[in-house]
Amino acid sequence: MISYEVQEFGQPLVRAERPTPQPQGDEVLLRIDAAGVCHSDLHIWHGSYDLGNGKSLKMADRGLKLPLTMGHEIAGEVVAVGPDAKGVQVGKKYVVFPWHGCGECKVCKRGDENLCLAGKSMGVYQPGGYADHVLVSGSRYLIDIGGMPPERAAPYACSGLTTYSALKKFNASVFRDEKVVLFGAGGLGLMAILIAKALGGAGVIVVEPDTAKHAAALSAGADAVFDPKAEGFAAAVKAAAGGAVWMVLDCVGSSQTVQQGIDLLTKGGHLVQIGLFGGHVDLPTPSQALRAITYQGTYVGNLRELQELMQLVNEQQMPQVPTTCLHFSKAFTALLDLEQGKAVGRQVLTPQGA
Repeated sequence: MISYEVQEFGQPLVRAERPTPQPQGDEVLLRIDAAGVCHSDLHIWHGSYDLGNGKSLKMADRGLKLPLTMGHEIAGEVVAVGPDAKGVQVGKKYVVFPWHGCGECKVCKRGDENLCLAGKSMGVYQPGGYADHVLVSGSRYLIDIGGMPPERAAPYACSGLTTYSALKKFNASVFRDEKVVLFGAGGLGLMAILIAKALGGAGVIVVEPDTAKHAAALSAGADAVFDPKAEGFAAAVKAAAGGAVWMVLDCVGSSQTVQQGIDLLTKGGHLVQIGLFGGHVDLPTPSQALRAITYQGTYVGNLRELQELMQLVNEQQMPQVPTTCLHFSKAFTALLDLEQGKAVGRQVLTPQGA
């Protein structure tokens, strides 16, 4: 099999050729038809997260080992199964739930493998999708995509799942009555707009400094888009939200966006952060209680939520996020385009590509 690996942090990906693994036990071998390129792959490739104030969190300190084949948004065709695999068929196509846990702890047994402290996420702690084949450690992690194109299905494993899980964390009645203020109109943000609409939300107001992305946000269904650098930005956002901002979904996660989001919230408001851009914020403790605000982080989602999302996509006939397909050999080019802000929507690696 051929893969494109991180062999040194921050250096170009390296093409590698190794024997194609054979599934044992409950394992399943997929021939990969599509692998999404996610912003978190940039952090993995660089080898660290920015914690602000000159501090960083090293991926090596979290147990990541090189060489690594990245890619956790995977869809493909089953070509071989282990003797204990159940519920999957050779020749059928599936999207893969990549956020594996240890399977033994209380967290995993509650169904929240994505929160397992001994996580084994694909594309992070085990080989991922920047390759022509991948070995999935359990058949239950595969979700049948039917006739859905793999390049459409793959991003639901991360950008779709992450935004779905985040939106579900808002109070359901508030979500139906009030508009969500969304920071970031990249792949995550556009996915969030589409999912919020499919879930019956009251609407989405987008905050995005890159005016080149404003049209894509409006096309996806945003009610309005604002440039945070514009004069009177905060007042304009509050007015568009109906006078008060109850919900903020931060798909960026920088010092600036988190602070702006918290400042926008009304009393009793709720901010959910997805983005991992990096930074640091100072929060005065009395105001947290006096304003009764919630600042919550969220990390991808669990298997049950991905199953729910795929059902929602099919039932609501949800439109596809703008997608650019590239050949697997252009994985490093895709990473650089993402880092430089050139990508609109989602980039997906495929055997055909462009």
